[in-house]
Amino acid sequence: MPACPLIRQPAPARFQAGLRQLNQYFTTYAATSPQPLPAPGLLITPEIRQQSELYLPMTEIRRLFNRLYAATLSSAPIQGSTPFHSSPSWADCFASFPFWLQFSANPARLLERLLDDQQLLTRFLFFSFLPGRFNGAGFGRYPDQLGWLQQHLLKRNGPLRVLDAACGSGEGTWELVELLAEQGRLPEQVQIEGWTIEPLEVWAAQTQCLPHDPQREKNYQQRVQPLREQGWGERISFRAVDLLAAQIESAPFDLILCNGLLGGPIIHQPRPLQQVVKQLAGLLAEGGVLLVADHFHEGWKKRVPEAVLGALMEKAGLQARQAGGGWQPSGTDGMNP
Repeated sequence: MPACPLIRQPAPARFQAGLRQLNQYFTTYAATSPQPLPAPGLLITPEIRQQSELYLPMTEIRRLFNRLYAATLSSAPIQGSTPFHSSPSWADCFASFPFWLQFSANPARLLERLLDDQQLLTRFLFFSFLPGRFNGAGFGRYPDQLGWLQQHLLKRNGPLRVLDAACGSGEGTWELVELLAEQGRLPEQVQIEGWTIEPLEVWAAQTQCLPHDPQREKNYQQRVQPLREQGWGERISFRAVDLLAAQIESAPFDLILCNGLLGGPIIHQPRPLQQVVKQLAGLLAEGGVLLVADHFHEGWKKRVPEAVLGALMEKAGLQARQAGGGWQPSGTDGMNP
């Protein structure tokens, strides 16, 4: 696996005062808490959560680990995706870790190991910013959408420009490439771009490297290798793009996919929702199609009902309807089946 150029070695001296304080907190916690300490497989009860937060305040833990993120990443980290951002207690945070991070109930011990072990630090950073719970993780996330595209693209001849907005680590983007290849399209007929706001995801998509999940990385690389050998690697590119930016420079796209972004934990407020929908509509070529889908739980769907998204699309000048397990907004001359 190539070294990730986005990760820097932190200076341990910057963390010593915070580590001492955190160790003191944990010593008191371990000596006096009547509830069990965090451990692999432990069911977190309200009592465990309360005691954990009493002795090990998440504000202190979050502050130290946010400092670690800032010190090690070459670009400003998006703290909202980390396991520390919304965890109500250290016990809950610990329970969310994979087994290879659950070696100590003491958060200071975890931080010490990360400062000392570059390989573990790299895995930890990718776990923090490419969590498996994100909708873009892995292949086969939106089979209904792929089924709709399979029929739709058969009716679309000629050159094709495609954007996978919020592409994550790129598996869904390559899955679309698979579909195009299976339909007999030549690489030189297609240009595909994948955009995400997270630079670590861009690097993962470019290299098919996932340091925090070796088995998923192996499957990823094996699956896309035949496509690379056919020349598709030269027709697909990934870059960091903020869809909330004032203006994005790009040629228009005939097809845009936007999965797992609108109406969930990342973008759900009315103004940002409207801004991104307008942005995507502006990137759509005449007669192009935008596909929007998600796997958000019902709580998010109640907060941002499908009717609201449909109305935003109509307001952006698109004709919106249900298709492929999500929305299919298009221009008035869209490639409708």
